[in-house]
Amino acid sequence: MNRWTIMNRWTIVFILLLFLGSGWVWWTQPETSAPAGVDLLAPQPAIGRPAPDFTLPTLDGGEFRLSDYRGKPVVLNFWATWCGPCQRELPAIQRAAEHYDGLVVFAAIDQAEPIERVQRFVEEAGLTVIVPLDGEQLVGERYGVRGLPTTYFIDETGIIRSIWMGEMNSIVLAEQIASILR
Repeated sequence: MNRWTIMNRWTIVFILLLFLGSGWVWWTQPETSAPAGVDLLAPQPAIGRPAPDFTLPTLDGGEFRLSDYRGKPVVLNFWATWCGPCQRELPAIQRAAEHYDGLVVFAAIDQAEPIERVQRFVEEAGLTVIVPLDGEQLVGERYGVRGLPTTYFIDETGIIRSIWMGEMNSIVLAEQIASILR
């Protein structure tokens, strides 16, 4: 065999391997389409931007629609019963909700848990705040929640004024609430 025939064979083998490898990479990529109700093209919620509206069922059988509370400051706390920092933080949120009753709306948005577990936790903890149920975490995804607890502080015009990731104590919570009451 001459030199050009050997090079042509190696070129064909290389192109074939490149083609097969590209096909394998494409085939094994995870699906990138958004779950129903999540707009991947919408801007990520951020300080100074409007809070995305959403509607979720609540633990008491009602419905929570964020836009229904326009005109009042809102505290959205994303949490779960299994989350230790959430368990420690929720009593402070409950006390703040009692202190600012009528002035600030508090919603503790549970992330993807069975209703019975949430109900038992809420009763044992004595929580009276609104508890929307984000069963598929679509609202948590839309809000970019990457860890629990995460809390959004929204002013009366619907603008996000601060975002707190992680556990808050009563002092930090009071400071954040003051920032949306101005």
